[in-house]
Amino acid sequence: MIKAIVTDIEGTTSSISFVHEVLFPYAAAHLREFVIKNFQQPEVCAQLEEVARLSGCDAGDVEALILQLQTWIAEDKKITPLKALQGMIWKSGYENGDYVGHIYDDAYQSLTAWHRQGVPLYVYSSGSIAAQRLLFGHTAHGDLNPLFTGNFDTLTGGKKEVASYLKIADAIGQDPASVLFLSDIVDELDAAKSAGMKTCWLLRDGAVSGAVKHPVVTAFSQINLAAF
Repeated sequence: MIKAIVTDIEGTTSSISFVHEVLFPYAAAHLREFVIKNFQQPEVCAQLEEVARLSGCDAGDVEALILQLQTWIAEDKKITPLKALQGMIWKSGYENGDYVGHIYDDAYQSLTAWHRQGVPLYVYSSGSIAAQRLLFGHTAHGDLNPLFTGNFDTLTGGKKEVASYLKIADAIGQDPASVLFLSDIVDELDAAKSAGMKTCWLLRDGAVSGAVKHPVVTAFSQINLAAF
């Protein structure tokens, strides 16, 4: 019996194109201006110090830190301080109405139905928790954050690491076998399965190739919790 559901965002509840064609370019275009304007703010300063620690840059060299961040963006690195700063930049974009968070209609309908049924829902994404809440808080369907009991990001651990899913199960107080993890990335699903979780592969585009180790659906509407 499924007692909790943990879902990925990008490619699962939300379009990959929204993240890569809207959010990432927006953050990249506004990064320099944002850092120059806010580097003395405590929350920004803390993230820049972490950038310096991880990269070996001089914490007082703002230009070097900006260059390092831009390099990580170009390399699509999932590094916690970068994600935190991107989230801060995206916040202004959402609040200014420059875009709204994309959520697939089928994801919205199923998440809403499961919430009404009393199934606790959680998000686990490489994007920071702040960025997650921004996306779900500014959708065409309104603020969806009340649907979720909690959020997890890379502070919990890498999404392809078995230990991360064990930590999540422990944090939410559930046996891994009673937790369903939803993602579009097979390596993430493999890690969750190795931790003992039930898994479901959201394959919205393309076709299955090779051996399939996870149930496959093309939309949330095809997920039958009673089948796990």
